[in-house]
Amino acid sequence: MVMLFMTSWNGSQVTKVARMLAAKSAASELGQKSYVVMALLDGGLLRRHKNWLKADPPAILVATVGSLCQMVERQFLDLGSLNVLVIDEVDFMFSSSKQVSSLKKLLTSYSSFSNRQTIFASASIPQHRHFLHDCIQQKWTKNDVMHIHVNPMQPMPSCLLHRFVICDKNKKHQTFRSLLLTDEPQSAIIFVSEQSEKSKKAGNISPTTMMIDFLKTSYGGYSDIILLEEDMNYNLRASSLSEVRQGGGYLIVATDIVARGIDLPETTHIYNFDLPRTAIDYLHRAGRTGRKPFSKEKCVVNNLITSQERFVLQKFENELLFFCEELVV
Repeated sequence: MVMLFMTSWNGSQVTKVARMLAAKSAASELGQKSYVVMALLDGGLLRRHKNWLKADPPAILVATVGSLCQMVERQFLDLGSLNVLVIDEVDFMFSSSKQVSSLKKLLTSYSSFSNRQTIFASASIPQHRHFLHDCIQQKWTKNDVMHIHVNPMQPMPSCLLHRFVICDKNKKHQTFRSLLLTDEPQSAIIFVSEQSEKSKKAGNISPTTMMIDFLKTSYGGYSDIILLEEDMNYNLRASSLSEVRQGGGYLIVATDIVARGIDLPETTHIYNFDLPRTAIDYLHRAGRTGRKPFSKEKCVVNNLITSQERFVLQKFENELLFFCEELVV
């Protein structure tokens, strides 16, 4: 089995879980050999992986598109030896990934083999019937496609409480501070917009840096405020994420790099300081909370908007079938 992920960060998380489950499976059945799980992620050592593949072929291979394509092109890995190919966050991979052409080529080659299974996974596949039709027409998968929709009537988890605060743009930070003091969140993720290339070239301060500076000077609820954004290198992001998981409350300032594939069950609050661009992005941001197993606790998604942005939030409500109540701070 091969599982493909959009970033090394997502892949490394799944690798840890897969290895833990493989060890448990072997322990529960005495004498059974543990499944070998290999992480083939960007930045890894191809020579080491090549030798490993020959010496002890893994039952499960967790990879990014780039690393897997590189191994196939160099003939270190035979696609015909794989039985199952799982593509996670497939809507993002096809619409936003820089390696979409490599992914399509990989899928076309893989689907040419008989007795193979391809699984496309995501919490959000817009126009899924059209997407599946394209997959068959382009030979990215076989004709006998089955669509499994976990909850077609309720895209948004029912354990979430959605709220919005309307404020002037120049008073947004102060309003946000008041909201934090009122909520006193145990653990929260604050989403801000990514800095544009034009803004970077002009030498402007990034929205994430501006938010962290503001929190450190104006809000004393947390001694450590953690930054997670796209421009950070993999090791720094992994180190920051490891700090969060060690326990205690946390306050994370993030861009949409955190909106998919991050599992932090202790997160009780989401703050959209800047609204996401689409309803799908809103769904994935909101999905970072309410993840604690068997918990009946209501988790909160807060949105700070101007009066001109109210119609955008209403559009998200209509598309995702949820209600957002107004909050006066």
